[in-house]
Amino acid sequence: MAEQETLLIDSNEYLKSGIHIGTKFKTKYMANFIYKTRPDGLSVLNLKRVDERIGLAANLLAQYNPEDILVVSRRENGWKALRQLNKLTGMHVIVGRYPPGILTNPNLETFTEPKIMVVCDPWPDKNAVDDAAIVGIPVIAICDTNNQSNKLDLVVPSNNKGKKSVGLVFYLISREYLKKRGMIQSEEEFTAKIEDFTEE
Repeated sequence: MAEQETLLIDSNEYLKSGIHIGTKFKTKYMANFIYKTRPDGLSVLNLKRVDERIGLAANLLAQYNPEDILVVSRRENGWKALRQLNKLTGMHVIVGRYPPGILTNPNLETFTEPKIMVVCDPWPDKNAVDDAAIVGIPVIAICDTNNQSNKLDLVVPSNNKGKKSVGLVFYLISREYLKKRGMIQSEEEFTAKIEDFTEE
């Protein structure tokens, strides 16, 4: 069972990105993922749970073709990561303002029918989450300690405010997705670097 103990990436990479540093505010739902509260009041997420959930998200996404996946980030901290994800996997991404009606109004030229959605933060990406609920597609969301889990199907606990942590989540999702879809045979074949996903 030693296999189960291995993380998707060296824990130092996780720590360096600050993926585990939450906010001072914690919701009841996110309490399960919190390992401790620091003396300065910031919540610290449990790395093992973070890692587990990134793996689960990649497994779930691997059941879909890239063109059936929509990834949304209103906040600028996710834009570089999403563009890189799009380049490597072909998943559709929306960076910046989410265009209303894109999922619900078939008369729009931009109308799209994804089968699953990923959002970087369910609060600024609320309109996308609401639309997904209307059309009945599952939503995977990166949630910080202050997020609510309404209308979400899979929560990936992590610091969704930092560019480095958001970048690392999508770096791992890209790599695992390509591996599980058989588009690369091994991690060695994944030539993208974490820096490609994170803003300096």
